[in-house]
Parts: sequence; structure tokens; C-alpha cells
Amino acid sequence: MKMQGAGNDYIYVNTLKHLIADPVRTSIRWSSSHGDRLRLALIGKSAKADFSMHIFNADGSEVMMCGNASRCIGKYVYDNKLTQKKAITQETLSGIKVLKLHTENELVEEVTVDMDLPLLANSRQINTPDGKMLAKTITVDGKEYKRTFVCM
Repeated sequence: MKMQGAGNDYIYVNTLKHLIADPVRTSIRWSSSHGDRLRLALIGKSAKADFSMHIFNADGSEVMMCGNASRCIGKYVYDNKLTQKKAITQETLSGIKVLKLHTENELVEEVTVDMDLPLLANSRQINTPDGKMLAKTITVDGKEYKRTFVCM
């Protein structure tokens, strides 16, 4: 199933029904005709949460977490009767996330995701190109701005 979340396109596969033996190769193959914005999102079982989520970019790399994909998965699992819960847990590479499903007429209208606290570049928990992207100054149209790299 193809879904979109805030401009990002995803192909979702319910691996409870359809096994994807090589998600890296599958992601690269399926994305090649759709550009680098298409991602493969796998919905699966979890021993720690209600569901698991694995997302692969067009180049086959796996991402830690994606809020937009999580919201789409919340809608998918509820609307397709995989759960009746309106608060579900989802296992990701960045930990367990809580999705709150807001329904109307037994269909999901909106999903909110608790993304946890952001990681800052100086926390040594994330990598940046120069390793020092905390509070750097940039100039745009003659005006200086301070920027900080934040990872959700």
C-alpha cells in the first residue's frame, strides 16, 4: 500500500502477511522508478510493543525513526483492523514510540506520535559532518542567525 505523510511517500508492507526477504534490495528496486523521496516501511511483530516499524530509504539504508511514517502506520493498523486500541506502541530502532490515534466514524483522522526528547550535536549521540554543529552562526541576506543541529 502506498501512503503519504507530510509530503513523504512510503510503500507500506504488512510483514505479518507478506514477508520481505531482502528489504534493502527491495527498497532500492522499488524506489528506483519513484526518485529518492520514496521509502519502504515494514510493519511487523514486536516482542516489546504492539507493532514494529523498519524504514528503508531509496538507497537501502535503514533509518532510526520517522514521525510521518509512524503516523501512517497508526492509521493503517487501525483502519485495517489489526488493532482496536487508540493508543499503540511501536518498536523502532530509536526505541518504543507511543502513537495516539484520533478517530471519527471508526476511521483514523489524525495520529500524534511522542518522538521523545531531541538529541543535540554536542551530546555525542549523533554524528554531524564536522562534529560541531552546535550554535554556529550563518548569514542569510545580510542577517546573522545562530543554528543548532537537532535530531528527532
